[in-house]
Amino acid sequence: MNKDRFYNRCVKRVIDFLLSLMGLIVLSPILLTICILVRMKLGSPIIFKQDRPGLNGQIFTLYKFRTMTDDKDECGNLFSDEIRLTDFGEFLRSTSLDELPELINILKGDMSIVGPRPQLVRDLVFMNSEQRKRHDVRPGLTGLAQVNGRNNMSWIDKFKYDIIYVKKVSFSTDLKIFFKTIGKVVKKEDINTEGQATAEDYGDYLLRNNLISKVDYNKNQELAREMLEK
Repeated sequence: MNKDRFYNRCVKRVIDFLLSLMGLIVLSPILLTICILVRMKLGSPIIFKQDRPGLNGQIFTLYKFRTMTDDKDECGNLFSDEIRLTDFGEFLRSTSLDELPELINILKGDMSIVGPRPQLVRDLVFMNSEQRKRHDVRPGLTGLAQVNGRNNMSWIDKFKYDIIYVKKVSFSTDLKIFFKTIGKVVKKEDINTEGQATAEDYGDYLLRNNLISKVDYNKNQELAREMLEK
């Protein structure tokens, strides 16, 4: 077993556990403060939970700080993300503070510090076999795609960087990504896709570019709903 494989299979998990535990302890005052502010400004629940595909495509519950209100129209339907995303929520996103609860996911073993970002289940169902190789490793708090454009890049480029990372996991690679991420966060670069509050779903991207039929789009969306109901 070469050193990179040994790192990926054994050492990486130990580092993830220790760093996430240390992060939760050191950042506890900040976490508590954000909890109080989210409760005051956005209400409850404080933590946003969402099912995401992780290692080997297994579904886990991702934790983030809430950044949107539950405001609805007169028919009881939620307003668009752009309307529900408050200035405070935008601040949490632009500083990546909304991601801090993912340290709990890392501590539990759902995620790593560095790895492909966990996408939605409704994105997974549209991925081909090559793109799904991104799930051969644990998803990360940050990754190679995030330091090369984050949300301001195409889905194809995101997957390209994810696969490159999976094939070249090493301590030196993780260290470089970690420090590049700090720079990105400080500069608040590539937080949102231009003109959008959230990145476009992969299925929507494929449909918009006529890379998938409406029939196949609906079929895969139904498959995603079935996976989430299990």
